Amino acid sequence: MKTHTSRMTCIPLLAAIGLSLGGCADTTPAPQASAQPSFYRSLASADASIDPAAARDMISIYRANNHLPVLSIDPALQRAAKARAEEMVKAGSAQPDSAAKLKARLAGEGVVSGVAVENVSAGYHTLAEAFSGWRQSAPHNANMLNKSARRMGIATAYAPGSKYKVYWALVLAE
Repeated sequence: MKTHTSRMTCIPLLAAIGLSLGGCADTTPAPQASAQPSFYRSLASADASIDPAAARDMISIYRANNHLPVLSIDPALQRAAKARAEEMVKAGSAQPDSAAKLKARLAGEGVVSGVAVENVSAGYHTLAEAFSGWRQSAPHNANMLNKSARRMGIATAYAPGSKYKVYWALVLAE
């Protein structure tokens, strides 16, 4: 009987403490949910642009999980990636270049690198889709996990009249 009585006394006491502490709670309104993360934002429009920092972070985390160094964004590689994406729009196809043609394109941007690789693709509308597709493709995945890569550039180009809509170029170099 004593146990039952002490439980009956404790419940109202705990409820009263809870109510009194409730008045001390932060009444600041919760922040509004932020805009959709940039890696989920569709790039299938003329005014859309990729977030290079988000791409760098996504790829660098993947590389770090595979015991590889993180990447930095290189302005010259950014320009080379943009030119490559626009070139693919004009060609209407996303075919990889030879290593020699890639090195020549990078040299035109002032980039001299012993190792340079690129991922090109078309049809992915978000960074998350492109990243996932590249991970699932053995050659693209090998490029993202290139042990010599230290710098990157990434760009998209929009082609409203094509079936793909978005062309992608990722350039990695040491």
